[in-house]
Amino acid sequence: MKLAIRHTTKYSFDEPVVHALQRLRLTPKETQGQKILEWEMRYENAHLELEFDDQNFNTVTLVAVNPGASEVTITCRGMVETEDNAGVIGSHAGHLPLWSFLAQTKLTKPGPKVRALVRDIGRPEEGAKLDYLHALSARIREGVIYQTGTTQVTTTAEESAAEGSGVCQDHAHIFIGAARAADIPARYVSGYLMMNDRIEQEATHAWAEAHIDGLGWVGFDISNGISPDPRYVRVATGRDYRDAAPVTGISFGASQQMLTVDVAVEQQQDNQ
Repeated sequence: MKLAIRHTTKYSFDEPVVHALQRLRLTPKETQGQKILEWEMRYENAHLELEFDDQNFNTVTLVAVNPGASEVTITCRGMVETEDNAGVIGSHAGHLPLWSFLAQTKLTKPGPKVRALVRDIGRPEEGAKLDYLHALSARIREGVIYQTGTTQVTTTAEESAAEGSGVCQDHAHIFIGAARAADIPARYVSGYLMMNDRIEQEATHAWAEAHIDGLGWVGFDISNGISPDPRYVRVATGRDYRDAAPVTGISFGASQQMLTVDVAVEQQQDNQ
């Protein structure tokens, strides 16, 4: 499947910026089942400083905001070709060893609420980890209702489980924390999802991947109750949201900033 993507991020500052740097993880991965056909990034009131691959093989673009700017726009456009591998990504790659994805982070660490949420599915039996992970995904989706506005990017898995609601980021963090507690390496994925009923998407998407012997990394979209199919585009991975956040940065000279994001994903026919 060929997917055309447009992703626009706009920052509006309350005062002109003296100095600001933005770290962008907005370039899709070249990985099994996914090929970048075209990709470009354009900046208004900002300029490229450098680009590098981080410890998770994410492409990181560092841009500097032009001094005196009160608004910055970053526009990504491109075409990605995807395949249906039933969510299987395959063998581990990256500078971090596989065991590092067993360690909990502040955002994923399970507490009493997460443990209570997943208690009834027990522990994974040897040779049945895939079944366990599907059951885990279903249990989280059932117990934590998808609802916007109840959590934010700093919300932990335990806080979301206690609230009983959250978004895709929260579902992923709960899943990752529970999988790691069951001695299964797990990681966070940020990317794009083409919804079948629209071109304009609400935002970027997030899901999780777990590593299973014999299969490698396998994806689980807890919020939608499926494993990723050709409608999904992987952009960045990490131990939690902070490792894979699309945009992070620092600024001096402006006390507040407003962020707006527009995302469009559309299937393209071969003759286009």
